Amino acid sequence: MGRTISRDYKGRTLDVVVVLENAFLFAADLVREISSPVACHFVRSELRDVRLAGHDYREVFFSPPPALKGRDVLVVDAVLNTGVTQDFLLKRLEEGSPRSLKLAVLFDKPASRKVNVNAEYTGFDAASKNWVGYGLSDPRGLSRNLPYVASKDSRPAGRTGRNGSRKRAPAR
Repeated sequence: MGRTISRDYKGRTLDVVVVLENAFLFAADLVREISSPVACHFVRSELRDVRLAGHDYREVFFSPPPALKGRDVLVVDAVLNTGVTQDFLLKRLEEGSPRSLKLAVLFDKPASRKVNVNAEYTGFDAASKNWVGYGLSDPRGLSRNLPYVASKDSRPAGRTGRNGSRKRAPAR
């Protein structure tokens, strides 16, 4: 993915907007593979459940976006699921009049899409699985530090010890 992005932005500076917190490890590895000059920016998303006029809604809030007028912008996120969060962020960044605006994700779940948003750069089709590790967490915020990606429903690969306990395979 880094080579493709480098080829697409050859000779231009790329402003990478990283969506915290899920994408930080993926983004770190990705920007190291981009040969074009890169400026990194970070935004944090927050979902809030609100009740308005007797109806429950989920609202997306972001930290203030960076000023990117006339710049080539790549938004990096870990998972493109429903697309609602990314669509909101892309529209908000577009208000700042960037020269170009594209999305890169590690995992894409197109079957879950609720809005018409697609990533220009995708690592893997994730189907309907939920993932942990490599920056992705479980609902309690744990497992981001795992050096691999695993389905939340599966157990990590490893060997069984003499007492039946599982031994994890070493990280490579």
